[in-house]
Amino acid sequence: MSTKPFDDVDALEPDRFELAQGPAYRFDLERREWLKLLGGGLIVGVLADGSAVAQESGRRGRSGDVPDEIDAWVRVDEQGRVSVFTGKAELGQNIRTSLTQAIADELRVAPTDVTMVMADTALTPYDAGTFGSRTTPYMAPQLRRAAAAARQALIELAATRWSVDASTVEAVNGTVRHAATNRSASYGDLTKGERLAHVIGDATPLPRSAWHIAGARLNKVDGRAFVTGQHQYTWDMTRPGMLHGAIVRPSAFNAVLASMDSAAAAAMPGVRVVRDGDFVGVTAPDETTARRAASEVRAEWSGGDRIAGSDLFEYLRETAERDGEPAFTSGSIDEGRRLAARTLEATYTVAYIAHVPLEPRAAIAEWADGGVTVWTGTQRPFGVRSELAEALRVPVERVRVIVPDTGAAYGGKHTGETAIEAARLARAAGRPVKVAWTREEELTWAYFRPAGVIDVKSGLANDGRLTFWTHDNYNSGGAGIKTPYDIAHQRIAFVRSQSPLRQGSYRALAATANNFARESQMNELADLAGVDAVEFRLRHLTDPRLKAVLEAAADKIGWSRKSHAGPALGIACGFEKAGYVGTAVALTVDRGTVVLDRIVCAFDCGAAVNPDGLRNQIEGALVQGIGGALFEAVEFDAGRVTTNRLAKYRVPRFADVPPIETVIVEPPGAPSVGAGEAPIIALAPAIAAGIFEATGRRARSLPMMPALGVKSA
Repeated sequence: MSTKPFDDVDALEPDRFELAQGPAYRFDLERREWLKLLGGGLIVGVLADGSAVAQESGRRGRSGDVPDEIDAWVRVDEQGRVSVFTGKAELGQNIRTSLTQAIADELRVAPTDVTMVMADTALTPYDAGTFGSRTTPYMAPQLRRAAAAARQALIELAATRWSVDASTVEAVNGTVRHAATNRSASYGDLTKGERLAHVIGDATPLPRSAWHIAGARLNKVDGRAFVTGQHQYTWDMTRPGMLHGAIVRPSAFNAVLASMDSAAAAAMPGVRVVRDGDFVGVTAPDETTARRAASEVRAEWSGGDRIAGSDLFEYLRETAERDGEPAFTSGSIDEGRRLAARTLEATYTVAYIAHVPLEPRAAIAEWADGGVTVWTGTQRPFGVRSELAEALRVPVERVRVIVPDTGAAYGGKHTGETAIEAARLARAAGRPVKVAWTREEELTWAYFRPAGVIDVKSGLANDGRLTFWTHDNYNSGGAGIKTPYDIAHQRIAFVRSQSPLRQGSYRALAATANNFARESQMNELADLAGVDAVEFRLRHLTDPRLKAVLEAAADKIGWSRKSHAGPALGIACGFEKAGYVGTAVALTVDRGTVVLDRIVCAFDCGAAVNPDGLRNQIEGALVQGIGGALFEAVEFDAGRVTTNRLAKYRVPRFADVPPIETVIVEPPGAPSVGAGEAPIIALAPAIAAGIFEATGRRARSLPMMPALGVKSA
């Protein structure tokens, strides 16, 4: 039995461009190897475009299915320790801790008695991936239901053993007790290590008022291992007999391998050169030798993209697919224009941004008995499993993907390039192979947050009310594109373009770009109407929760006492992934340098599971948002990224980060939702508003510093 899908990737925004770009590699296959695979009974479906199909699946479930058996999610061993299984990955967002809190509450055990088994395609139920701020609103309730069902099953086991009514039995501190007869049994005594053969059914989790462990501060699970260096990331791992691999990269994006001379590399001791179609890699006993051997391969490439970065925004307009339907329409734009006493038209642009995870991509692949196991940091273990099966033409059941807790992703690790590279080299070498990307590879060959051009047009009536709104986004995406403001006449559209760089998901997807354009326009409209920016927004908002965070941020920053003395203030708000955010900044511009003096963020994501972790999420999003707002941009020319080192690609530094104050807003009865994305979306327009107050200059391009010709501190 399975319930309705709770994590269906097809139901999410279409902005995940990386998932529609096809496989990273299409390997040639020698005839004898192809016949060998066919002889083994492999049947691969082929689509019209020639790509193979591999069904994503997991233990006790396939894509779109949610197992309804308790033991697919929760098990209790003979010692009473609880193991919990989820396909979600821990990428630094601390969901291992918050999910542990949820389980510990439901099962009435200590958090130290809970072990999370995460992101292992051989052990955990199918999961579409860790993205979209979906773990807290979807996976946490699923695990709570499973744990609640497990608690009830344990109670019923004890009630049956003692021949008493189950309603008189309670679970407390890892034991089941019957107060009337003073009997008790530990969970381990009841299960004897056997799985709970029950279904979850309509099990009801505890209400927010009954939380004891969730909703309170809990230190990061395994936190000591991380701060002492004991935790092993994929980069740190080794396997017996492991070799190291390195890849020979093309001269430009989409270039084709014309010829290759690998004699010098192949002559190096312990080095093997592997060519498969346009894929060229080497294996060697150590990483240094592998990279040196790759540099000795003389490869000639033809073709490739040759677009200049200076032509980017014009190119996005020229290649726009203009026949799509608007994302949202209401009323009549012509009528709205007729009612307008004044109009405002502005174009906003956003640059490509790199993810810059602390841990660059890495993978270890090991073949045995015709199957492959890969350890890699990815947000989509089951998706990468399918990519491996397709690229290497093996049954998906012969592929296992294990995700060690990973050093950040921010939407950038949905695809399995590194896993495929390691697996292809390991198959050729007959030994485990690790491929670990350098920072230069990460900044060049990973996909980027999409660049975009956004045209916004709006009108004001004489009474200061908005009469119409049009919003046209070219390329960057449709996430967060719909306005939360009450405007009768609207037309909102996302238009796809051809991207000269590989692009895909980023924290909050396109919501940051769309909110920057929308909120910047709202600040300009407030000035045009001669109305305070907060008051202007409140006049057009009907959602009480969005009003609440806007007012909370304004109050905390001291907006009501705003004057021209002291730092300039800016404010913005937004809604994304069911989270409400209001952000205010105080800044100064002195001799061409923008200095952030203070950031205030009011955030409502429903009931806070781990308040300390929530603040960390908010602060992390804001620090990341500083880079995208002020100075982060991927620069390229003729198919090559030129910002391919951290010395060339500016990220936030300690000196860039001011005091950050968070205000957590928890409406009574509101369910918990994710917090990983929404806090980032209102920072850039708030900074833009502050810069205008300080300088009188409008910032309509991200990043703002190059466009304004000023520096960041």
